[in-house]
Amino acid sequence: MKPVSLLFVIGLGAAVVAAGCGKKNTEQVAPMANPDSAAAAERARQDSIDAARAAADCAAQAEAERVASQRASDSAAAAARAAEGIRNTVTAMIHFDYDKSNVRSEDAGILDQKVAILQANPELRIRVGGHCDERGSDEYNLALGNRRAQAAKQYLVSHGIDASRIETQSWGEERPAVDGHDEGAWSQNRRDEFEIIGGGDNLRQP
Repeated sequence: MKPVSLLFVIGLGAAVVAAGCGKKNTEQVAPMANPDSAAAAERARQDSIDAARAAADCAAQAEAERVASQRASDSAAAAARAAEGIRNTVTAMIHFDYDKSNVRSEDAGILDQKVAILQANPELRIRVGGHCDERGSDEYNLALGNRRAQAAKQYLVSHGIDASRIETQSWGEERPAVDGHDEGAWSQNRRDEFEIIGGGDNLRQP
């Protein structure tokens, strides 16, 4: 081999070796996981879950309270309606034929409903007011009104209600329910009215 060629080969080899020795390692080393960072992330995730559960529990409790409040309100309203219905039954009027004081068959059912309520509410006391139409003298109508009130009382007593729980009063023609001077008005004014005078709170349904 010629000296020039030998020197060329030797130089080329040195260059290759130099290049290999001078090459930097470009491979990236994977970073090691930080245990503190992983624990913090887990705590954050758990905190988020706990917060979501707490919010759900709070919403559920609020809904349960709303439902309970609505039920209580509905129950109170139903009780008020029932009590009002009972009072309306107790105070429902009965009517009489002209110049009569006997309880008509069509009004006996109204008195029967009062009997049931009075039996279910032993503290309940009532007053019966007898009324007449405008015909007849004041004295006659006062007496007739009294007979009408007494007729209703006797009906209730005969069905088991203590007489001491029922007061009577006659108004004669003094308090007409309807103004007028014909049979349409007179028929409505011949009546007994019923008033609760005691034990009217917390009425029970028969």
